[in-house]
Amino acid sequence: MKYYHHTLTPIPTYRNHIVSPNMNKRKIINDPVYGFFNIPYDIIFDIIEHPYFQRLRFIQQLGLTSLVYPGALHTRFHHTLGATHLMTQAIEVLRSKGVEITEEEAEAVTIAILLHDIGHGPFSHALEHSLVQDIDHETISILFMEKLNQHFNGKLSLAIRIFKGEYPKQFLHELVSSQLDMDRLDYLNRDSFFTGVHEGVIGSERLIKMLDVRNNHIVVEGKGILSVENFLVARRIMYWQVYLHKTVVCAEMMLVKILQRAKQLAQQNVTLFAPPALQLFLSNNFTFDDFIQNEDILHQFAQMGDMDIFTSIRVWQQHDDYVLSDLARRLVNRQLLKIQWSKQPIPEEKITILRKELAKQKQIDIADTQYLIFSDATSNRAYSYNGSQIYIAFKDGRIQEVTAASDYDNLSRLATPVVKYYYCYPREFEKIVTSL
Repeated sequence: MKYYHHTLTPIPTYRNHIVSPNMNKRKIINDPVYGFFNIPYDIIFDIIEHPYFQRLRFIQQLGLTSLVYPGALHTRFHHTLGATHLMTQAIEVLRSKGVEITEEEAEAVTIAILLHDIGHGPFSHALEHSLVQDIDHETISILFMEKLNQHFNGKLSLAIRIFKGEYPKQFLHELVSSQLDMDRLDYLNRDSFFTGVHEGVIGSERLIKMLDVRNNHIVVEGKGILSVENFLVARRIMYWQVYLHKTVVCAEMMLVKILQRAKQLAQQNVTLFAPPALQLFLSNNFTFDDFIQNEDILHQFAQMGDMDIFTSIRVWQQHDDYVLSDLARRLVNRQLLKIQWSKQPIPEEKITILRKELAKQKQIDIADTQYLIFSDATSNRAYSYNGSQIYIAFKDGRIQEVTAASDYDNLSRLATPVVKYYYCYPREFEKIVTSL
Protein backbone atom coordinates (compact mmCIF):
# COMPACT_ATOMS: atom_id res chain seq x y z
CA MET A 1 0.00 0.00 0.00
CA LYS A 2 1.26 3.46 -0.85
CA TYR A 3 1.27 5.69 2.20
CA TYR A 4 2.37 9.27 1.55
CA HIS A 5 3.86 10.24 4.92
CA HIS A 6 4.85 13.67 3.64
CA THR A 7 1.18 14.67 3.44
CA LEU A 8 0.72 14.24 7.19
CA THR A 9 0.68 17.39 9.29
CA PRO A 10 1.38 17.43 13.04
CA ILE A 11 -1.69 17.70 15.21
CA PRO A 12 -0.30 18.50 18.67
CA THR A 13 -3.57 19.91 19.98
CA TYR A 14 -5.23 16.51 19.50
CA ARG A 15 -2.80 14.89 21.91
CA ASN A 16 -2.18 17.71 24.34
CA HIS A 17 -5.62 19.29 24.52
CA ILE A 18 -6.22 20.65 28.03
CA VAL A 19 -9.32 22.22 29.54
CA SER A 20 -8.87 24.44 32.59
CA PRO A 21 -10.13 22.64 35.74
CA ASN A 22 -11.30 25.97 37.15
CA MET A 23 -13.68 26.70 34.27
CA ASN A 24 -17.45 26.64 34.81
CA LYS A 25 -18.42 23.56 32.83
CA ARG A 26 -22.16 23.40 33.53
CA LYS A 27 -22.93 25.59 30.54
CA ILE A 28 -26.43 26.39 29.34
CA ILE A 29 -27.26 25.45 25.73
CA ASN A 30 -29.94 27.38 23.84
CA ASP A 31 -31.27 24.79 21.42
CA PRO A 32 -33.81 25.70 18.70
CA VAL A 33 -35.68 22.42 19.22
CA TYR A 34 -35.74 22.01 23.02
CA GLY A 35 -34.96 25.48 24.33
CA PHE A 36 -32.53 25.86 27.23
CA PHE A 37 -30.79 22.88 28.81
CA ASN A 38 -27.64 22.30 30.86
CA ILE A 39 -24.51 20.27 30.28
CA PRO A 40 -25.03 17.60 32.97
CA TYR A 41 -21.43 16.57 33.85
CA ASP A 42 -18.05 18.28 33.82
CA ILE A 43 -16.56 15.51 31.67
CA ILE A 44 -19.26 16.08 29.04
CA PHE A 45 -18.03 19.66 28.72
CA ASP A 46 -14.41 18.46 28.51
CA ILE A 47 -15.26 15.99 25.73
CA ILE A 48 -17.23 18.63 23.82
CA GLU A 49 -14.21 20.94 23.97
CA HIS A 50 -11.90 18.31 22.50
CA PRO A 51 -10.98 18.78 18.80
CA TYR A 52 -12.28 15.30 17.96
CA PHE A 53 -15.75 16.43 19.01
CA GLN A 54 -15.53 20.01 17.75
CA ARG A 55 -15.05 18.64 14.22
CA LEU A 56 -18.74 17.67 14.27
CA ARG A 57 -19.56 21.37 13.89
CA PHE A 58 -18.32 21.06 10.31
CA ILE A 59 -20.23 17.92 9.28
CA GLN A 60 -23.82 18.40 8.19
CA GLN A 61 -26.39 16.09 9.71
CA LEU A 62 -28.24 15.53 6.42
CA GLY A 63 -25.50 15.60 3.82
CA LEU A 64 -26.77 17.32 0.66
CA THR A 65 -30.43 17.43 1.74
CA SER A 66 -30.21 21.24 1.80
CA LEU A 67 -30.32 21.10 -2.01
CA VAL A 68 -33.98 20.14 -1.56
CA TYR A 69 -34.80 21.61 1.85
CA PRO A 70 -32.72 24.82 2.16
CA GLY A 71 -33.04 24.94 5.94
CA ALA A 72 -31.43 21.53 6.47
CA LEU A 73 -28.04 22.96 7.39
CA HIS A 74 -27.82 21.66 10.96
CA THR A 75 -24.81 19.61 11.98
CA ARG A 76 -23.84 16.45 13.80
CA PHE A 77 -22.79 18.75 16.64
CA HIS A 78 -26.38 19.98 17.03
CA HIS A 79 -27.76 16.44 16.94
CA THR A 80 -25.40 14.92 19.50
CA LEU A 81 -26.07 17.70 21.99
CA GLY A 82 -29.82 17.23 21.51
CA ALA A 83 -29.58 13.46 22.00
CA THR A 84 -27.51 14.06 25.14
CA HIS A 85 -30.25 16.30 26.52
CA LEU A 86 -32.88 13.62 25.85
CA MET A 87 -30.69 11.07 27.62
CA THR A 88 -30.64 13.16 30.79
CA GLN A 89 -34.44 13.30 30.64
CA ALA A 90 -34.71 9.53 30.15
CA ILE A 91 -32.43 8.84 33.12
CA GLU A 92 -34.52 11.12 35.31
CA VAL A 93 -37.77 9.41 34.24
CA LEU A 94 -36.45 5.88 34.79
CA ARG A 95 -35.06 6.76 38.21
CA SER A 96 -38.41 8.24 39.20
CA LYS A 97 -39.97 4.83 38.44
CA GLY A 98 -37.55 2.97 40.69
CA VAL A 99 -35.05 1.86 38.05
CA GLU A 100 -31.61 1.69 39.65
CA ILE A 101 -29.11 3.78 37.71
CA THR A 102 -26.00 4.77 39.63
CA GLU A 103 -24.38 8.15 39.10
CA GLU A 104 -21.44 6.43 37.43
CA GLU A 105 -23.80 4.64 35.03
CA ALA A 106 -25.76 7.82 34.32
CA GLU A 107 -22.58 9.67 33.44
CA ALA A 108 -21.34 6.79 31.28
CA VAL A 109 -24.55 6.36 29.26
CA THR A 110 -24.65 10.13 28.72
CA ILE A 111 -21.08 10.01 27.38
CA ALA A 112 -22.04 7.08 25.14
CA ILE A 113 -24.90 9.01 23.49
CA LEU A 114 -22.75 12.13 23.20
CA LEU A 115 -20.14 10.17 21.24
CA HIS A 116 -22.42 7.83 19.28
CA ASP A 117 -21.87 9.75 16.01
CA ILE A 118 -18.30 10.94 16.49
CA GLY A 119 -17.08 8.54 13.79
CA HIS A 120 -18.99 10.24 10.98
CA GLY A 121 -16.90 11.60 8.15
CA PRO A 122 -17.69 14.48 5.79
CA PHE A 123 -21.34 14.67 4.66
CA SER A 124 -22.29 11.97 7.18
CA HIS A 125 -23.88 8.88 5.58
CA ALA A 126 -23.40 10.11 2.01
CA LEU A 127 -19.67 9.35 1.98
CA GLU A 128 -19.57 6.65 4.66
CA HIS A 129 -17.98 4.05 2.39
CA SER A 130 -16.27 6.36 -0.11
CA LEU A 131 -13.28 7.82 1.71
CA VAL A 132 -12.81 4.68 3.80
CA GLN A 133 -14.11 1.41 2.42
CA ASP A 134 -15.70 -1.36 4.49
CA ILE A 135 -15.49 0.59 7.76
CA ASP A 136 -18.75 2.03 9.06
CA HIS A 137 -19.04 5.12 11.23
CA GLU A 138 -19.89 3.07 14.33
CA THR A 139 -16.49 1.34 14.09
CA ILE A 140 -14.69 4.65 13.68
CA SER A 141 -16.72 6.03 16.60
CA ILE A 142 -15.29 3.29 18.81
CA LEU A 143 -11.76 4.12 17.63
CA PHE A 144 -12.32 7.77 18.57
CA MET A 145 -13.79 6.75 21.93
CA GLU A 146 -10.78 4.60 22.72
CA LYS A 147 -8.39 7.44 21.88
CA LEU A 148 -10.43 9.83 24.02
CA ASN A 149 -10.42 7.24 26.80
CA GLN A 150 -6.63 7.34 26.78
CA HIS A 151 -6.71 11.13 26.86
CA PHE A 152 -9.14 11.16 29.81
CA ASN A 153 -7.23 8.46 31.74
CA GLY A 154 -9.80 5.69 31.42
CA LYS A 155 -12.87 7.72 32.38
CA LEU A 156 -14.72 6.56 29.25
CA SER A 157 -14.26 2.82 29.86
CA LEU A 158 -17.78 2.22 31.15
CA ALA A 159 -19.28 4.39 28.39
CA ILE A 160 -17.52 2.25 25.78
CA ARG A 161 -18.84 -0.96 27.35
CA ILE A 162 -22.38 0.45 27.29
CA PHE A 163 -21.98 1.63 23.69
CA LYS A 164 -20.81 -1.84 22.61
CA GLY A 165 -23.65 -3.57 24.51
CA GLU A 166 -21.17 -5.33 26.81
CA TYR A 167 -22.53 -3.97 30.11
CA PRO A 168 -24.95 -6.20 32.10
CA LYS A 169 -27.66 -3.53 32.27
CA GLN A 170 -28.74 -3.98 28.66
CA PHE A 171 -31.39 -1.26 28.90
CA LEU A 172 -28.62 1.36 29.11
CA HIS A 173 -27.32 0.25 25.72
CA GLU A 174 -30.87 0.35 24.33
CA LEU A 175 -31.15 4.01 25.33
CA VAL A 176 -28.14 4.63 23.06
CA SER A 177 -28.82 2.18 20.24
CA SER A 178 -32.16 0.49 19.60
CA GLN A 179 -35.35 1.08 17.62
CA LEU A 180 -36.52 3.59 20.21
CA ASP A 181 -33.31 5.27 21.35
CA MET A 182 -32.38 8.87 22.12
CA ASP A 183 -30.57 9.10 18.79
CA ARG A 184 -33.74 8.45 16.77
CA LEU A 185 -35.93 10.58 19.02
CA ASP A 186 -33.66 13.55 18.47
CA TYR A 187 -32.92 13.23 14.78
CA LEU A 188 -36.57 12.84 13.81
CA ASN A 189 -37.59 15.98 15.70
CA ARG A 190 -34.49 17.93 14.66
CA ASP A 191 -34.55 16.95 11.00
CA SER A 192 -38.27 17.71 10.85
CA PHE A 193 -37.66 21.11 12.42
CA PHE A 194 -34.88 22.15 10.03
CA THR A 195 -36.45 20.73 6.86
CA GLY A 196 -39.92 22.06 7.69
CA VAL A 197 -41.43 18.61 7.10
CA HIS A 198 -43.90 18.66 9.97
CA GLU A 199 -45.06 15.09 9.39
CA GLY A 200 -41.81 14.02 11.08
CA VAL A 201 -42.62 15.69 14.38
CA ILE A 202 -42.91 13.15 17.19
CA GLY A 203 -43.89 13.51 20.83
CA SER A 204 -40.41 12.79 22.16
CA GLU A 205 -41.20 14.24 25.59
CA ARG A 206 -44.24 12.00 26.02
CA LEU A 207 -42.38 8.96 24.70
CA ILE A 208 -39.61 9.50 27.23
CA LYS A 209 -42.18 9.95 30.03
CA MET A 210 -43.65 6.57 29.07
CA LEU A 211 -40.33 4.65 29.24
CA ASP A 212 -39.74 1.98 31.85
CA VAL A 213 -37.60 -1.13 32.32
CA ARG A 214 -38.80 -4.73 32.46
CA ASN A 215 -36.53 -7.80 32.47
CA ASN A 216 -33.50 -5.56 31.87
CA HIS A 217 -34.99 -4.08 28.67
CA ILE A 218 -36.59 -0.76 27.80
CA VAL A 219 -40.38 -0.89 27.45
CA VAL A 220 -43.09 1.69 26.83
CA GLU A 221 -46.06 1.92 29.16
CA GLY A 222 -49.35 0.86 27.59
CA LYS A 223 -50.78 4.37 27.53
CA GLY A 224 -47.89 5.41 25.31
CA ILE A 225 -48.68 3.03 22.46
CA LEU A 226 -50.22 5.75 20.27
CA SER A 227 -47.04 7.79 20.62
CA VAL A 228 -45.01 4.77 19.48
CA GLU A 229 -47.30 4.31 16.48
CA ASN A 230 -46.87 7.98 15.58
CA PHE A 231 -43.10 7.62 15.98
CA LEU A 232 -42.92 4.71 13.53
CA VAL A 233 -45.20 6.34 10.95
CA ALA A 234 -43.26 9.61 11.22
CA ARG A 235 -40.01 7.71 10.67
CA ARG A 236 -41.38 6.15 7.50
CA ILE A 237 -42.53 9.53 6.19
CA MET A 238 -39.20 11.18 6.96
CA TYR A 239 -37.27 8.49 5.13
CA TRP A 240 -39.20 8.75 1.88
CA GLN A 241 -39.86 12.48 2.03
CA VAL A 242 -36.45 13.61 3.29
CA TYR A 243 -33.65 11.06 3.70
CA LEU A 244 -34.47 9.13 0.52
CA HIS A 245 -36.06 11.96 -1.46
CA LYS A 246 -35.14 11.19 -5.06
CA THR A 247 -33.24 14.45 -5.60
CA VAL A 248 -31.28 13.90 -2.40
CA VAL A 249 -30.45 10.36 -3.51
CA CYS A 250 -29.26 11.64 -6.89
CA ALA A 251 -27.15 14.47 -5.43
CA GLU A 252 -25.50 12.23 -2.87
CA MET A 253 -24.79 9.54 -5.45
CA MET A 254 -23.16 12.22 -7.60
CA LEU A 255 -21.04 13.18 -4.60
CA VAL A 256 -20.02 9.54 -4.20
CA LYS A 257 -19.15 9.27 -7.91
CA ILE A 258 -17.05 12.45 -7.72
CA LEU A 259 -15.02 11.03 -4.83
CA GLN A 260 -14.66 7.68 -6.57
CA ARG A 261 -13.36 9.40 -9.71
CA ALA A 262 -11.03 11.63 -7.72
CA LYS A 263 -9.70 8.60 -5.88
CA GLN A 264 -9.11 6.76 -9.15
CA LEU A 265 -7.19 9.72 -10.56
CA ALA A 266 -5.17 10.29 -7.39
CA GLN A 267 -4.07 6.65 -7.36
CA GLN A 268 -2.98 7.03 -10.99
CA ASN A 269 -0.74 9.91 -9.85
CA VAL A 270 -2.87 12.50 -11.66
CA THR A 271 -2.34 15.96 -10.14
CA LEU A 272 -5.40 16.79 -8.06
CA PHE A 273 -6.06 19.66 -5.69
CA ALA A 274 -7.08 18.59 -2.18
CA PRO A 275 -6.29 19.56 1.42
CA PRO A 276 -3.57 17.30 2.90
CA ALA A 277 -5.89 15.00 4.88
CA LEU A 278 -8.22 14.48 1.92
CA GLN A 279 -5.24 13.93 -0.37
CA LEU A 280 -4.08 11.17 1.94
CA PHE A 281 -7.41 9.33 1.81
CA LEU A 282 -7.73 9.77 -1.94
CA SER A 283 -4.27 8.32 -2.50
CA ASN A 284 -4.71 5.31 -0.23
CA ASN A 285 -7.22 2.53 0.43
CA PHE A 286 -7.01 2.28 4.18
CA THR A 287 -8.35 -0.76 6.00
CA PHE A 288 -9.43 -1.21 9.60
CA ASP A 289 -6.03 -2.74 10.35
CA ASP A 290 -4.35 0.41 9.03
CA PHE A 291 -6.34 2.52 11.51
CA ILE A 292 -5.23 0.21 14.33
CA GLN A 293 -1.58 0.07 13.33
CA ASN A 294 -1.09 3.78 12.61
CA GLU A 295 -2.91 6.25 14.86
CA ASP A 296 -2.05 9.13 12.53
CA ILE A 297 -4.63 7.82 10.07
CA LEU A 298 -7.40 8.42 12.62
CA HIS A 299 -5.96 11.88 13.38
CA GLN A 300 -6.02 12.72 9.68
CA PHE A 301 -9.58 11.43 9.36
CA ALA A 302 -10.47 13.90 12.12
CA GLN A 303 -9.01 16.71 10.01
CA MET A 304 -11.67 16.37 7.31
CA GLY A 305 -15.02 18.13 7.21
CA ASP A 306 -17.62 19.04 4.62
CA MET A 307 -15.72 22.17 3.62
CA ASP A 308 -12.62 20.18 2.64
CA ILE A 309 -14.69 18.09 0.25
CA PHE A 310 -16.76 20.88 -1.24
CA THR A 311 -13.82 23.27 -1.65
CA SER A 312 -12.02 20.56 -3.58
CA ILE A 313 -15.08 19.92 -5.74
CA ARG A 314 -15.32 23.61 -6.59
CA VAL A 315 -11.70 23.52 -7.74
CA TRP A 316 -12.23 20.29 -9.66
CA GLN A 317 -14.73 22.08 -11.91
CA GLN A 318 -11.67 23.26 -13.83
CA HIS A 319 -9.86 19.92 -13.92
CA ASP A 320 -8.69 18.50 -17.24
CA ASP A 321 -10.49 15.22 -16.62
CA TYR A 322 -13.88 15.52 -18.32
CA VAL A 323 -15.75 13.17 -15.98
CA LEU A 324 -14.50 14.83 -12.79
CA SER A 325 -15.02 18.39 -13.99
CA ASP A 326 -18.45 17.68 -15.48
CA LEU A 327 -19.77 16.05 -12.30
CA ALA A 328 -18.25 18.78 -10.16
CA ARG A 329 -19.89 21.57 -12.21
CA ARG A 330 -23.25 19.84 -12.11
CA LEU A 331 -23.17 19.44 -8.34
CA VAL A 332 -21.83 22.91 -7.51
CA ASN A 333 -24.42 24.59 -9.73
CA ARG A 334 -27.22 22.21 -8.77
CA GLN A 335 -27.61 21.06 -12.35
CA LEU A 336 -28.06 17.52 -11.19
CA LEU A 337 -28.38 14.35 -13.19
CA LYS A 338 -31.89 13.19 -13.95
CA ILE A 339 -33.14 10.41 -11.68
CA GLN A 340 -36.01 8.07 -12.38
CA TRP A 341 -37.59 5.61 -9.94
CA SER A 342 -38.78 2.17 -10.94
CA LYS A 343 -40.56 -0.67 -9.16
CA GLN A 344 -38.43 -3.15 -11.09
CA PRO A 345 -34.66 -3.46 -11.53
CA ILE A 346 -33.37 -1.27 -14.35
CA PRO A 347 -32.65 -3.32 -17.51
CA GLU A 348 -28.90 -3.49 -18.05
CA GLU A 349 -29.35 -3.08 -21.80
CA LYS A 350 -30.92 0.35 -21.24
CA ILE A 351 -27.93 1.49 -19.22
CA THR A 352 -25.55 0.06 -21.85
CA ILE A 353 -27.28 1.95 -24.69
CA LEU A 354 -27.11 5.23 -22.79
CA ARG A 355 -23.45 4.73 -21.88
CA LYS A 356 -22.48 3.98 -25.47
CA GLU A 357 -24.25 7.13 -26.64
CA LEU A 358 -22.50 9.23 -23.99
CA ALA A 359 -19.10 7.78 -24.91
CA LYS A 360 -19.76 8.58 -28.56
CA GLN A 361 -20.96 12.15 -27.95
CA LYS A 362 -18.22 13.14 -25.48
CA GLN A 363 -15.43 11.08 -26.98
CA ILE A 364 -14.64 9.39 -23.70
CA ASP A 365 -13.84 5.81 -22.77
CA ILE A 366 -16.92 3.64 -22.30
CA ALA A 367 -15.64 2.64 -18.83
CA ASP A 368 -15.70 6.28 -17.73
CA THR A 369 -19.41 6.64 -18.48
CA GLN A 370 -20.23 4.63 -15.34
CA TYR A 371 -19.76 7.83 -13.30
CA LEU A 372 -22.42 9.74 -15.25
CA ILE A 373 -24.92 6.99 -16.03
CA PHE A 374 -25.63 4.41 -13.36
CA SER A 375 -28.38 2.43 -11.69
CA ASP A 376 -28.88 1.22 -8.15
CA ALA A 377 -31.56 0.53 -5.55
CA THR A 378 -32.48 1.87 -2.14
CA SER A 379 -34.69 0.38 0.55
CA ASN A 380 -36.14 1.26 3.90
CA ARG A 381 -38.39 -0.04 6.61
CA ALA A 382 -39.55 1.94 9.60
CA TYR A 383 -39.44 -1.01 11.96
CA SER A 384 -37.55 -4.28 12.14
CA TYR A 385 -38.28 -7.61 13.83
CA ASN A 386 -34.52 -8.22 14.00
CA GLY A 387 -32.49 -7.10 17.00
CA SER A 388 -34.03 -5.03 19.78
CA GLN A 389 -37.76 -4.65 19.24
CA ILE A 390 -40.15 -2.18 20.85
CA TYR A 391 -42.20 -3.66 23.68
CA ILE A 392 -45.34 -2.33 25.34
CA ALA A 393 -45.92 -3.01 29.06
CA PHE A 394 -49.55 -3.07 30.17
CA LYS A 395 -50.90 -2.55 33.69
CA ASP A 396 -52.02 -6.19 33.93
CA GLY A 397 -48.41 -7.31 33.58
CA ARG A 398 -48.53 -8.28 29.90
CA ILE A 399 -45.55 -7.29 27.75
CA GLN A 400 -46.14 -7.39 24.00
CA GLU A 401 -44.12 -6.48 20.95
CA VAL A 402 -45.58 -3.26 19.53
CA THR A 403 -47.09 -4.62 16.30
CA ALA A 404 -48.87 -7.36 18.29
CA ALA A 405 -50.05 -4.89 20.92
CA SER A 406 -51.33 -2.28 18.46
CA ASP A 407 -54.82 -2.24 17.00
CA TYR A 408 -53.48 -0.30 14.01
CA ASP A 409 -53.55 -2.95 11.29
CA ASN A 410 -50.98 -1.30 9.04
CA LEU A 411 -48.29 -1.04 11.73
CA SER A 412 -46.88 -4.50 11.01
CA ARG A 413 -46.48 -3.53 7.36
CA LEU A 414 -43.89 -0.95 8.41
CA ALA A 415 -41.54 -3.87 9.04
CA THR A 416 -41.71 -4.89 5.38
CA PRO A 417 -38.77 -3.42 3.42
CA VAL A 418 -39.80 -1.11 0.59
CA VAL A 419 -37.34 -1.31 -2.30
CA LYS A 420 -37.09 1.33 -5.01
CA TYR A 421 -34.88 1.01 -8.06
CA TYR A 422 -33.50 4.02 -9.87
CA TYR A 423 -31.14 5.16 -12.58
CA CYS A 424 -29.41 8.48 -13.17
CA TYR A 425 -28.25 10.06 -16.42
CA PRO A 426 -27.49 13.53 -17.87
CA ARG A 427 -30.68 15.54 -18.39
CA GLU A 428 -29.75 16.19 -22.01
CA PHE A 429 -30.34 12.47 -22.61
CA GLU A 430 -34.00 12.66 -21.64
CA LYS A 431 -35.29 12.35 -25.21
CA ILE A 432 -33.12 9.31 -25.77
CA VAL A 433 -34.39 7.72 -22.57
CA THR A 434 -38.00 8.38 -23.58
CA SER A 435 -37.44 6.65 -26.90
CA LEU A 436 -36.07 3.47 -25.32
